[in-house]
Amino acid sequence: MLTEADNILLTRTGQKTPMGDLFRRFWQPVLLSAELPEPDGPPVRLTVLGEDLRAFRSTDGTVGIVSPRCPHRGADLFFGRNEEGGIRCAYHGWKFAVDGHCLALPTMDPGPARMRAEGTIRLLTYPAREAGGFVWAYLGPQAHRPPFPEFEFTALPAAHVFVSKKLQQCNWAQACEGGLDTAHFSFLHMAISDADAVTADLLTKVSSGIDTVRWMRNDGAPRFTIDAHPAGLVLGAARRGDPDETYWRISQFLMPNHGLTPNAFPGEIYHGQCWVPIGDTSCWIYNYTWNPDRPLTEAERARFSAGSGIHAQVDARYIPLRRRENDYLIDRTKQKTESFTGIEGVSEQDACIQDSQGFIADRTAEHLGPTDMGVIRFRRLILDAARALTQGEPPAALAHPRAYRVRGGGAVAPSAMGFGEVMRSRFGNEHGLAAPHTTATA
Repeated sequence: MLTEADNILLTRTGQKTPMGDLFRRFWQPVLLSAELPEPDGPPVRLTVLGEDLRAFRSTDGTVGIVSPRCPHRGADLFFGRNEEGGIRCAYHGWKFAVDGHCLALPTMDPGPARMRAEGTIRLLTYPAREAGGFVWAYLGPQAHRPPFPEFEFTALPAAHVFVSKKLQQCNWAQACEGGLDTAHFSFLHMAISDADAVTADLLTKVSSGIDTVRWMRNDGAPRFTIDAHPAGLVLGAARRGDPDETYWRISQFLMPNHGLTPNAFPGEIYHGQCWVPIGDTSCWIYNYTWNPDRPLTEAERARFSAGSGIHAQVDARYIPLRRRENDYLIDRTKQKTESFTGIEGVSEQDACIQDSQGFIADRTAEHLGPTDMGVIRFRRLILDAARALTQGEPPAALAHPRAYRVRGGGAVAPSAMGFGEVMRSRFGNEHGLAAPHTTATA
């Protein structure tokens, strides 16, 4: 369990909070690129880490992340006109570029005073870049802007990658902890019988001769081995497989809010998530799916778009169709006969349980055990980093952008093989680092 003070430190991410300051030192996904589909298109509202912002795509295709308020009289730039290389306030026509500098002050007479004003008046902006189907923003001190993290999916052709987002109606930390707690797969996502296929997208490997569902069902208490690496933690969960074999599910936590899932075997599709706080009681989950070896098929894209695995079925505003307000459309008959939850969708099952802990979970009343070791190590790492930053020590992960190019995944190994050897056998190195992609076909 945590103390009340530590729980507050973990969960509050607004401006001028220790955890909020930590998050702002890292590049954060803040939109899907598809939310800004065209140059000079409509601006978009967004709230990140408790801060209200606006985004727009300029004439040359670059994205601006800006203050919502025109510095003249405070009019909302959501209603502005995005035109000819900048966003123009609809109130008096003041215009600003994506980097915030003033392009036009039509309410001032031409002359030296206007020229001085155009050189000094600026709109608050944050650096933005696009990679892997997301718009990313850096919201921290500009003097400390880090290099961009080298996630594998951001270096692949678009045809190899699928991304989505969904609203989560709880604090970021309990959603993140749900992703790191892989012991729950033996229950939360499990079908009542092997004949049911409700969990096939993440768990079943029967077609390739690897019956992971049976191993998950038979061993609900995996043994964890957790190692630190420059970008975060690699978490190995070992379950009993067939005689003299161990089934390993290997996940990754990457500072400060990314998790990679443990399901993929070699040649299969990899998945990751990023939990980005909106405020203290909600977050956006940015999901990324990639195959480094081949483009995703149209059938795979259609399945993910409809809601599959980490990708929820959402409406046009990225709000899940099965959510807190409608009890996730739980079917009590199916709960008795088909699945542990009676809720359709892995993502929705996760959301139900994470949301049920409260908008902000009370960690002072927990009773943790051995299968919670990943959650314990995550909390220790993130809390220590937030405290260190208050003393002027920047997060160590910022200096290691290449360490983000890791994978999670599954492995079957002899029972006598240690975790380090399993990692080297499965990934080629002990941290799961993937080789850089020098050539890839779309």
